[in-house]
Amino acid sequence: MGHAYTPGLKVTDKILITKNRILPLKGEVIVKKGDRLKPDDVVARTHLPGTVEPINVANILGLPPEDIEEAILKKQGERVKEGEVFARSKSFFGLFKSECKSKINGTVESISRVTGQVLLRGEPIPVEVKAYVTGEVVDIFEKEGVGISTWCSFIQGIFGIGGECHGEVKIVVPDPTAILTDKEIGPECKGKVIVGGSMVTADAIKKAAKMEAAGIVTGGFDDKDLRDFLGYDLGVAITGSEEIGITLIVTEGFGQINMAQKTFDLLKAKEGKLACINGATQIRAGVIRPEVIIPFDGDIHAKQELSDFREHGIEIGSPVRVIRHPHFGKLGTVTELPAPLMELESGSHARVLEVEFTDGTRAIVPRANVEMLES
Repeated sequence: MGHAYTPGLKVTDKILITKNRILPLKGEVIVKKGDRLKPDDVVARTHLPGTVEPINVANILGLPPEDIEEAILKKQGERVKEGEVFARSKSFFGLFKSECKSKINGTVESISRVTGQVLLRGEPIPVEVKAYVTGEVVDIFEKEGVGISTWCSFIQGIFGIGGECHGEVKIVVPDPTAILTDKEIGPECKGKVIVGGSMVTADAIKKAAKMEAAGIVTGGFDDKDLRDFLGYDLGVAITGSEEIGITLIVTEGFGQINMAQKTFDLLKAKEGKLACINGATQIRAGVIRPEVIIPFDGDIHAKQELSDFREHGIEIGSPVRVIRHPHFGKLGTVTELPAPLMELESGSHARVLEVEFTDGTRAIVPRANVEMLES
């Protein structure tokens, strides 16, 4: 068997990527094809509908629901201001009045003679989509967004939290085996993407957020520290929307795991360069990986051999990471790809491969238990 497909993480010095930047609702695209953009450049705008404020007018005014239209001072679709009276009733020959005041600025969306409720719609919420990366607009999706392409160094992580941000790469540890603690973080880290080694402590993350660092890229992270830092269990939903003041990307896994030498060397070679990072992660259907994008300067139309960037399956010589016990987290190279199914200790049969680890030892591992490191 020549090769087999195995999903993997990309760690590559140069690749052409395209990021689609799409609005949540149709709106206005404000750039044009061919424009060169920076991460903070706005590419499209729209407005989300404001929040709805239901008010039980019939109950407040003491009227039957079918009579509230006579008390409403505003028509459906008309604007109201916070504190403005929009409904009033009179009783006892006009001597006493009951009033309803708006709690928000917005419009009268609906008036119900069945429930006696009035729905007020708040002001539209402006939404802007930014470029996120340095690159060139190559596609325009009318009223929806754009596609932006850039040549870059590209690193995918295992897990992340926090959203899109950018900053210069700053190496703060001597090698990929070092633990990143709060002692390595100071005021000089403000606005930077900090690179650690085998692990980052919770105190280091808190201090980095306090120093207004943009993000942290590290090999491992303790899941208990994650719970303590966030204040809740993360669960299995998509991450990336956490309001924590910093973005964290873990490249290897949970626990103390050395960052892959190739990943560390690539980041070290790019120290001082702009990195655009995103911690969004989804491990279920529609996998989303956290990522580090370090754009190149230059023309995206520069000619490259297509074969340099095609997707490869796993082959003899492919670098892999084991993702299950008993060799979890170990890196190695594929030395054999036997075609026949082999019986495992559990009694089941599966396709396997032989891996030579970085320490020179070898092991037979089910192919489902490895992840290819794409270069």
